[in-house]
Amino acid sequence: MHLICTIIGYITITNTVLKMKKLILVIAAVFLSLGAFAQKFAYVDTQYILDNIPEYKTAQGQLDKYSLQWQKEIEGKFDELDKLYKNFQADAILLTEEMRKKRETEILEKEKEAKELQKQRFGKDGDLFKKRQELVKPIQDKIYNALKDYAQAKNYAVIFDKASDLTILYANPKYDISDEILDAMGYKASDTEDK
Repeated sequence: MHLICTIIGYITITNTVLKMKKLILVIAAVFLSLGAFAQKFAYVDTQYILDNIPEYKTAQGQLDKYSLQWQKEIEGKFDELDKLYKNFQADAILLTEEMRKKRETEILEKEKEAKELQKQRFGKDGDLFKKRQELVKPIQDKIYNALKDYAQAKNYAVIFDKASDLTILYANPKYDISDEILDAMGYKASDTEDK
């Protein structure tokens, strides 16, 4: 009986080893066949590309101008709120209960207005976001289309972006096609810019 269990165990182990060998051979064949069809990879630095496009610099300047203008507007609202609050604290002793509640309500309304304005200007879908979409997105779309056309023409499987959150620990400069993309878009890299 013991001998039969040993033989069955040996046969099971042998079958498992044979299955593993077949699996390893299949995996090796797949990797070898993929090696025959090696894919081309490259990377770009979209920030470098954007920095070499005059329209982007102009758009960024306009966004900065709007941002400063809106920030001053919001600061004005909060300064006004601060004055109301300080005046309320100074006058609180002299005010009747009804007047105190009226002033507190006024302060709360002004605070709500200031926060709503801040959200309207700088919130998730606020004015700054919309302006950025209006001014910068067409430039980004132009870069994307140039990248797509270049990748298709040169048979690149993947083009990485060095400027994105993708972690690239090392990138050989010979695979950087940023200047080619700028050239395809009709722009020249500035000589003073360093990638």
